[in-house]
Amino acid sequence: QVQLVESGGGLVQAGGSLRLSCSASGRTFSTYAMCWFRQAPGKEREFVAAIRWTGGITYYADSVKGRFTISGDNTKNTVYLQMNNLKPEDAAVYYCAAGRASIWSLSVVRAYDSWGQGTQVTVSS
Repeated sequence: QVQLVESGGGLVQAGGSLRLSCSASGRTFSTYAMCWFRQAPGKEREFVAAIRWTGGITYYADSVKGRFTISGDNTKNTVYLQMNNLKPEDAAVYYCAAGRASIWSLSVVRAYDSWGQGTQVTVSS
C-alpha cells in the first residue's frame, strides 16, 4: 500500500500560478507512475498529467498542455504539478495517484491503485 499526501492547493486569480506537491510513502517500490487527476462539482474525474519513472515519460491532457508541467523526484517519491496561466475551468479538487500504469494507460483511472485525499484549487475570474 502506498500513502499519498497532496499540498499546494488554494485560491488564485485567473492567469495566476500554483504548484501542487504529492509525497508518497509506504510500498513505493511498486509504483511505476504517478499522476494528477481533477474533479469539479458534478463532473467526472478527469485526467490532467502523468509521469512514468522509467524514461521520465510525461503525458498531458490536451486542456492543460503548454500550461501545466508535471515533474518528480523518484528518490524522494514526490511528484509536482506546476500550473501556470490558470483558468476558471481549471478549478477542481486535484488528486494525486500512483500505480503501475504503462505508457499506454497513463490517463486511465483504473491504472492507479493508490489515491490521495485531494487538494482544492479555486480560480477566480
